[in-house]
Amino acid sequence: MGNHLAGMAMDPWMYLGMALIAAGAPLACYGALPKRKPRHADDAGTSYEARNSTPLNRWHAGVLVVLTLGLVIDVMKPATLGFVLPGMIGEYGITPATAALLPLVALIGTTVGSFMWGWLADVYGRRVSILLSTILFVSTAICGAMPAFEWNLVMCFLMGASAGGMLPVVYALLAEVMPPRHRSWVLVLVGGTGLVGGYLAASAAAHLFEPVFGWRALWLQGFPTGLLLLALARLIPESPRFLAEQGRHAELARMRQRYGIVPRERAPPPEDAPVAHERHGRLTLALTIAALSWSFVNFGLLLWLPSDLQARGYSAELASGTIASSALVALPTVMLAAWLYSRWSSKWTLVGMIALTLAGLVGALLPPELLVWDPLLLGVIAMLIMGTNGMIAVLLPYTAENYPLGTRGRATGLIAGSSKFGGVAVQLFALLGLIPTLGGTALALLLPMAASGGLVAWAGRETRGRSLRDLEA
Repeated sequence: MGNHLAGMAMDPWMYLGMALIAAGAPLACYGALPKRKPRHADDAGTSYEARNSTPLNRWHAGVLVVLTLGLVIDVMKPATLGFVLPGMIGEYGITPATAALLPLVALIGTTVGSFMWGWLADVYGRRVSILLSTILFVSTAICGAMPAFEWNLVMCFLMGASAGGMLPVVYALLAEVMPPRHRSWVLVLVGGTGLVGGYLAASAAAHLFEPVFGWRALWLQGFPTGLLLLALARLIPESPRFLAEQGRHAELARMRQRYGIVPRERAPPPEDAPVAHERHGRLTLALTIAALSWSFVNFGLLLWLPSDLQARGYSAELASGTIASSALVALPTVMLAAWLYSRWSSKWTLVGMIALTLAGLVGALLPPELLVWDPLLLGVIAMLIMGTNGMIAVLLPYTAENYPLGTRGRATGLIAGSSKFGGVAVQLFALLGLIPTLGGTALALLLPMAASGGLVAWAGRETRGRSLRDLEA
């Protein structure tokens, strides 16, 4: 059959399978949630954190490996969208405009999922949220067996919702488990490696499987990879403060033995410290504008850059080479960002990456007669690619470090969702025939990007090597 399922009738067993997914997902959520919500108060006796001198051991390494794998698997599925669209268009016999609904729906799902799982992580715990998003991720592998395009839209929304939930919760959990002196570089490196690894894994899977098994195999691979992550879930700990708040003392004792978690008093706030909600309000505004600006640069400028370059008269080789160059510089940029973030300054590393992106936007506004010089054009593109890769590698870790336990998941979810919003908006513009250009997008984003850098410089604070309990003070 050549893996061609379009037009086939869905038999009763297929409908039963879909119904079981619809019923099983909420039942899994109900079964996994604890019986009572944590208090999140200082009087709950929950001041637990690893000492600054605690060395990394095999338990820390296990967490890093599993959560990095989780991010790779998580990012891989939405990254697969671009590889399945050509085959999907051919099999279903739909137009490219109709096919564009798939990435739109998936990106809406990731945006919604970031908010939903961030809230769930704050209310019921980090580990529960990771496991539930993985269960939903496994179930949505059924996308690969959908005989109708409309069913793919439904399941891809749920796939996006599951994928959007992993990223913010992983950052929140790592921030609460890692020793303060290792926290900064671990957050940036794990997050950045997961993002880059997800895109590389998606392209590798498309290269290996799609020519032999067709585009559906790229959806079906979510089933075994998701089960692998569930099998390794026992290496994922819960946040120690959630364990203390829920009275799970045996698990907390194991956390103290494995991860060096000890009771820790919170430092008193300085007399001139701003009111918490005022400080968080200013910082949330700064980080949200930065995330929105990044999303429009990434989805509205870099995504359409090859098309814009070809419209300017550049060869397809040069245009497609921009995508290859982005993959080549992504991982070194993440490594550099992690080193600067942990060795120099968390706040000023973020500001510096915003400034680098801003310089690329300014370069994109140079007169066309100057940008025809290839070295200058490639330099502008390199600044944009390095700046955006560095921004997203630093933005979410910095968010996770700046908010207290009770709002850390929601705050990180808000910024993660904002970083997807540009993709939703740009897909809507594309459906209306409004394709962004290099100069037009750069002009529109110049002011918000500059504003985000200024706001982070003003409202941000240094988190490098500092205790989360001290930061909460």
